[in-house]
Amino acid sequence: MIPIKLRIVGGGEDLLGDMDRKSANMDSLVVCFGEFLIDFVPTVGGVSLAEAPAFKKAPGGAPANVAVCVSRLGGSSAFIGKVGDDEFGHMLANILKENYVDNTGMRFDQSARTALAFVTLRADGEREFLFFRHPSADMRLHESELDINLINKAKIFHYGSISLIEEPCRSAQLAAMTIAKKSGSILSYDPNLRLPLWPSAEAAREGIMSIWEQADLIKVSEDEITFLTEGGDPYDDNVVMNKLFHPNLKLLIVTEGSAGCRYYTKAFKGRVPGIKVTAVDTTGAGDAFVGGLLSSLASDLNLFQDEKGLREALAFANACGALTVTGRGAIPALPTKQAVVDALTKYSAS
Repeated sequence: MIPIKLRIVGGGEDLLGDMDRKSANMDSLVVCFGEFLIDFVPTVGGVSLAEAPAFKKAPGGAPANVAVCVSRLGGSSAFIGKVGDDEFGHMLANILKENYVDNTGMRFDQSARTALAFVTLRADGEREFLFFRHPSADMRLHESELDINLINKAKIFHYGSISLIEEPCRSAQLAAMTIAKKSGSILSYDPNLRLPLWPSAEAAREGIMSIWEQADLIKVSEDEITFLTEGGDPYDDNVVMNKLFHPNLKLLIVTEGSAGCRYYTKAFKGRVPGIKVTAVDTTGAGDAFVGGLLSSLASDLNLFQDEKGLREALAFANACGALTVTGRGAIPALPTKQAVVDALTKYSAS
């Protein structure tokens, strides 16, 4: 990872100045494609959505979370997607701007609203989702609305699977992936399974796997392995390598929550333990992990071949995810680079 110059903002080491960021990171841009929405999170933990006394609104959506995470860690990022031409949509665009994320690839729909999602962590540890998108603006992004110049600048092009569910955004995502690949970008894929949004489990499995072999980097959770392999053991290396690793893949990551992550390449594999914290809200933890990893890779693509360096980058990513669960909401809880460095220093000393 390259050293990153931090400036003091609001009494602490925080975001880079806009000019410093542009001059330092023009060649390490991470472009994130997909959904951006409003998460409504209960004001108290451990309750179902029906039991929640009140909700706090927070910006969310996995690709946008990743873009903000990369920027907050001192990297250069951009977001491509569509929101409603409404107060929530313009609020989200401003949040990206405030976090030094290039939002010039955003589009505003005048006939569909910004998506809403109610998210809670129940007492049994399970997350519960309730989505309002019938349809929402993110589903209505057309190929003709893509910012091709922005995609061409991407060192890493990151996306999920939710935009594959319906047209026209499915075709827009496929076109964006093709443009990015032709321009030499690394394609990063986090399926981010959300079964309630798909017509059926089979449609979800087929949709997610339909673009599997195009990715250079894939991050999956244990639950997603079981789902995608139709009952395969997520801890079995043979299941992972035989059913999910493909010939063109540079890196496959399996996240294990607080336990850490496993990594697989053609040349090596291993596991990096996580950092133990007290979880308040797990929303966005996986996105923070991805943002942490992509911020490192954007600075040094040699990490794909350097196991020692990759392990350090994954320890950094684990810490990003761990710190995020200590706050409520995804984007508000994303850590700064200094917070991650402090957490790793404290963990290594304990």
